[in-house]
Amino acid sequence: MIIPLQFLYGDIVMGKNQNKYLEIKNVNRDIVDWLEDIVDENNCRVERKEWKSKYNSYVVYDYEPFCSEGFEINLLFSSPEISYLNFIRYLYKEKLATIDYLNSCIKNNLIKNYSL
Repeated sequence: MIIPLQFLYGDIVMGKNQNKYLEIKNVNRDIVDWLEDIVDENNCRVERKEWKSKYNSYVVYDYEPFCSEGFEINLLFSSPEISYLNFIRYLYKEKLATIDYLNSCIKNNLIKNYSL
């Protein structure tokens, strides 16, 4: 029996073997390596890493395609403790918020410099 729990920044799924799973979909290509490092540091494993076509749901690769434009990256992590997965989801959420904040700072700075 698998119990999915829906969250904004990744789904946690509890399987029958008592491992907990966190699936994060459409991960930005630039932070995949950072996310995998965080997972390794926090007693978790990368169970699945896939590239899914945005245009054809039947096209799914378990390796990075030669031309990775038009693909979303989905990652599945596992851990025996749900607290590790919650912490990874928190770090991922904070990383996205920091990137958005820095991008808005850059845009505001460009507008101010342009108006001078």
